[in-house]
Amino acid sequence: MRDPKHPFNKVSGGIYEYFAAMEMGPLISDISKKDAYTVEIKLTRPEAPFIANLAMAFMSILSQEYGEQLIKQNKKENIDNYPVGTGPFIFQSYTKDTLIRFNRNADYFEGSPKIEKLVFAITPDASVRYQKLKAGECHMIIEPAPADIENMKKDKNLSVISGAGLNVAYVAMNTKKAPFDKLEVREAINHAVNKKSLIEAIYMGNGIEAKNPLPPTIWSYNNDIQDYDYNPQKAKELLKKAGFPNGFETEMWTLPVSRPYNPNGKKMGEILQANLNQVGIKVKLVTFDWPTYLAKARKGEHSMIQMGWTGDNGDPDNFLNVLLGCAGVEAGSNYALWCDKKFEKIMEDAKLITDVKKRTALYKSAQDIFHKELPWIPIAHSVIFRAMSNKVKNYKISPLGGDIFSQVELAK
Repeated sequence: MRDPKHPFNKVSGGIYEYFAAMEMGPLISDISKKDAYTVEIKLTRPEAPFIANLAMAFMSILSQEYGEQLIKQNKKENIDNYPVGTGPFIFQSYTKDTLIRFNRNADYFEGSPKIEKLVFAITPDASVRYQKLKAGECHMIIEPAPADIENMKKDKNLSVISGAGLNVAYVAMNTKKAPFDKLEVREAINHAVNKKSLIEAIYMGNGIEAKNPLPPTIWSYNNDIQDYDYNPQKAKELLKKAGFPNGFETEMWTLPVSRPYNPNGKKMGEILQANLNQVGIKVKLVTFDWPTYLAKARKGEHSMIQMGWTGDNGDPDNFLNVLLGCAGVEAGSNYALWCDKKFEKIMEDAKLITDVKKRTALYKSAQDIFHKELPWIPIAHSVIFRAMSNKVKNYKISPLGGDIFSQVELAK
C-alpha cells in the first residue's frame, strides 16, 4: 500500500482508501522485521489511534510465499480473489454474485471450529433472504427487512437477536458543487428533512435520529448539540436568502444495496424527495450497481449521495477523520468533499495526545464545527438485527459489523 514500486501495489487498482484516509503514507517512516514474530513500525509523529487502526482488516498480513508464487504464475490478481490467511475457515470457491464456500480450518490457533462447512449464499433482496430462512434453505440471514422482524419473532423455529449499531446513515452534499457550496442551502436541506418519518418508515422505529456524524455508543459523542428541527418554512426562507426563492433541481444517488445503517435506499430516497419537493427542491433519484456507485462517488461525480458507516475500531477518529478529514477527500472516503481548516486542525491535535479526556474535548468541538457547517444530513443510527434458525448456537453480534462464525455451532 505504501510502496508504488511493490509488485502488488497496482493489483487492486492502486487505490487504498483506508490507508490514504488515515494518512498512513506520511505517518509510517519505516517497517522492519526484528525476528520471526516481531515487526517494528516507526512513525514520523505520535498517533493516538494507530494501535486501533492497526487492528483493522486493511492492515491484515498476507503471505509473502503465496505472493511470490502468484508472481511466478503471472496471477497476481488472485491475491484479492483467492485469499490465503490464518483464519478459522479455509476458502474453497467463489461463484460471482452467488456463493462463497469455506471448509473449517482444523488447525486454527483458537481451536477447530464446530461448523464443518460454511456457505455464504449471496442474496441481495431482504424478502428473498427471509423466504430462504423460513424454507430451511439457510440457517441465518443478515440485515432482515425491518418490516419482517415482528413476524420472525413470532416464528417458533426462528430467533432474532439485536444490538446497538456502531453506525451512522447520512446524505452527503457535494460541497464542491453549486448550490451545495452555500451554507444556507445546506441548512435549508437539513430543516427540510423529516427524520422522524424516516425512522418510522425505513427502520420501523429500530433506530434513533442522528444529529452528529458518530453514534452515541462511541466515546466523545457530543450530546449537547441541538439538532436542526423539521421546519419547511425555515427551509424556504434560507433558500430565498441563498438566492433560490423558487428552489432548484438536483440529483440524489440512492443506495443500491441493503446496509446495516440503511435497509432501503430507494424508499429513503423517495421520502427525502418528497420532503425536499415541499420546499421547492426538485430531486431526481439515480442509482447504479454497488461497485459503480462507489467508483463514481470517489471521483466526486454526485451532487447528493446516500451513504453510511459502521465503525471499524471504536475510536472517534475512525468516523470524524476518515469520513470528514481533508485526506479523505483525496482518498475517496469523504463524500462531501468538505475540507475545513479548523476541523482539520482539531483532528491533527487529537491524534497527538493519548489522554482520553483531552481527546474527548477536541472531538466534541469538532462536532460543533460539523453542526455549523453541515456537509451532511445525518439521518439515523440503526439497531443491528440477525435472524436465524433455533439450531444456531453461540452466535454473537459484533459491534463492528462483521459476522464471526469461529465459535458458532448447529444443534442436532
